[in-house]
Amino acid sequence: MTPTQELATLLRPAGAGLYLVSTGAADQAALQRRLYDAATAEEVEARFRERLEAVAEAKVVLLGVPSDVGAGFRRGANLGPQYLRTALLDTMPEYRDWARAHGVVDLGDVFVVPQLLHDSMLSEAQLEASRRALYPRVRDAERNTLPVSPLSITERALDLVLAMNPRVRPVILGGDHSCAWPVAAALHKSRRARIAAGEALRPWAIVQPDAHTDLLEERLGVRYCFATWSYHANELLGRGGRLVQVGTRASRRDKAHWENSLGVRQFWAEECRADPAGSLDRLVTHVQSLGVEGVYFSNDIDGTDDAWVDATGTPEPQGLEPDWVVELIRRLGREVGFLAGDLMELAPPLRATADSTERTVAVGARYVRELLLQLVAPR
Repeated sequence: MTPTQELATLLRPAGAGLYLVSTGAADQAALQRRLYDAATAEEVEARFRERLEAVAEAKVVLLGVPSDVGAGFRRGANLGPQYLRTALLDTMPEYRDWARAHGVVDLGDVFVVPQLLHDSMLSEAQLEASRRALYPRVRDAERNTLPVSPLSITERALDLVLAMNPRVRPVILGGDHSCAWPVAAALHKSRRARIAAGEALRPWAIVQPDAHTDLLEERLGVRYCFATWSYHANELLGRGGRLVQVGTRASRRDKAHWENSLGVRQFWAEECRADPAGSLDRLVTHVQSLGVEGVYFSNDIDGTDDAWVDATGTPEPQGLEPDWVVELIRRLGREVGFLAGDLMELAPPLRATADSTERTVAVGARYVRELLLQLVAPR
């Protein structure tokens, strides 16, 4: 298979990453018709494949990962990509034309089998059974090399995209925060290959708004999940303060423990709330001092105060204000630059109050819009 053919095998049209038979299928189809300006399922499929053909020339690629398999005890982030895309269309009626004009290509969705998380956790028998279910028309020799779990499919898809277009910037619509791990892994591999080929690349960093540290090496024996991805990403970065966590406030350990033991840099929510302008200056200055080429902005929506965003798996009070996060996105975009970004842990079904879903989705969509605007801005 060519890289484009493999992408078409691994992915589904935007909005189709959830396996639906009846409930929700009509909403899924309606979103696809809006996204692709299509009247039929055949037109949706044709335009999805056209988007994949545009990867090599894209400036930014979007990828939905509708998986909450790696989440905690409250689920619902699997609907995040669908709600975010709907909100983008509702708040930016010109979105389709704008995206086309600015080189923003929507790759569609990772198709999620909701009982799977990462291929490393599966037996050979399960891998074979899942491959036959997901790729029935692929020849055995090729099918046996394909991933089946959402994190593994995401990583393979990004590997292909970055091989086709090493300077493209991925934006992931999650999904629980385990979905950030394959982004970090794919960026690391791509940059390592480019350096081996003779490119002079500077280091990179991750800026992570989040109420939680996600710095466990494993959780209940699971290597990759919402609570562990930052630990493994920090190891890829080589520590040294290149993982920058902001909005931290729900941790059984204090700031000194994490900074001293793992070499991360943290800006706890209390500091940001007490001195918004000063903390923003200090954060940006720290990132600049690293001499990095750019950052992966991995935005867990629970980094924001739960008065604004309680439709998430682990809402926490006393968090970041949305205006502060938007200004962080703008300043990082102008003064450092982005290599990738995401919006994670938006869980629309978790409705604590009458307007929880609408309020949280609006904030999440605002963050995605601001990120996209920075990614396409001339530098």
